[in-house]
Formats: sequence, structure tokens, C-alpha cells
Amino acid sequence: MTGESRITRDPDQQPEPGANHKQMAKTALRKALRTARGALDPAIKVQWDAHIGAQVVAWWRLRQVAAIGVYWPLAGEPDLRAAYAELHAAGVHLALPVVMERDAPLSFTHWTPGEPMIPDEMGVQVPAELRFVERPPALLIPCLGFNADGYRLGYGGGYYDRTLEAAPRPYTLGIAYSNQEAQFSHAPHDVPLDVIVTESSRIT
Repeated sequence: MTGESRITRDPDQQPEPGANHKQMAKTALRKALRTARGALDPAIKVQWDAHIGAQVVAWWRLRQVAAIGVYWPLAGEPDLRAAYAELHAAGVHLALPVVMERDAPLSFTHWTPGEPMIPDEMGVQVPAELRFVERPPALLIPCLGFNADGYRLGYGGGYYDRTLEAAPRPYTLGIAYSNQEAQFSHAPHDVPLDVIVTESSRIT
């Protein structure tokens, strides 16, 4: 299967009232998006990851930011570790997010590709030696879903939302496959990501 299938409708927009229904709708949408991503052919996924990574590097060559917050791929997210190595070789300081406590913004630790990693309490790989740094000026943010207006649908923990609340807001690159595009509503206080990078993107 390729990325041609799309999640075209958010059940959150159906007329049935009630907070419980809205929560169930979001849960169903997240499940559908996970399924669509998980159904990608592994060989196609490798090609798409390489293209997404190349677009991230192209974006950096235009911006030349000193540091970028990256992510460790989970649950079928685009694996950009080859691009991370290229950025590191070019002198970019890389940082990985770390969950220090629930209902709080993410912290960030300096990360060098190839250094020893261990799973944290949530099962996410983090450096064996944490070296905390300030929030980077640019963040790569994995998206479970995104819409045509650039809003992100995450896993529901709210970590990135809280991380982006503090000024100055970093430049945000949402990372996803094109079959993760969906129709869903957003809250009035939500802010769209600056750019969504998929296997179809061309950064010039």
C-alpha cells in the first residue's frame, strides 16, 4: 500500500453533541491515522523517509539555524536519523525532547548521533547521559495527523502544545506522510505549524 489513501473526515464534525462523543471521535480518528501509517509498504517508507529528510536538510541550508530539536521515531513515524547525521556533520547542534513530568512542557537534551541510548519511563529512547539545553529555535514535530491549514493532531498528551506556548515561539516543521492529512477542527487558541514536510514536499 502507498500513501494514496487519505483520512478525509473527522467524526468530531458530525452533529452528535456531547464531550464524550467528541473524545470518542478523536480517539477513532487517531486510530484510523495510526492504521493508515502502519499500512505503508516498508520499501516505500524508506524512500519517503529519505525524501523527507532531504527536505529538512534543504530547509536548514536556507535558514542556517544553530540548533534543531529533533525526535526519535516511534510507532511508524518518519525515520530521519540519516538526515540528523548529515545535520550534525554540518555543525548543527541537535536536541531530543525529554518528558520530565506529565502536564508540563518538554525539556530538551543535547544529542549526538551514535551515542548510547536508553528507554525512559515511557519507553522512548533518550541519551544515557542527559545534558539539558534551552529549547532550540527550530523543532521537528512528528504529526499523527495534519489538516490543510497546517494544524497538527498529536497523540493527545499535549506535550508539544505546552512546549510551544512560551515566547519566543520556535519555528516548527511538522513531519508526516501525505496520507496523514485529515479534516479536523482546532481550538481557537491553537496555532498552526509553520510548515508541514511530507514525501510530496519541495522546499526551495
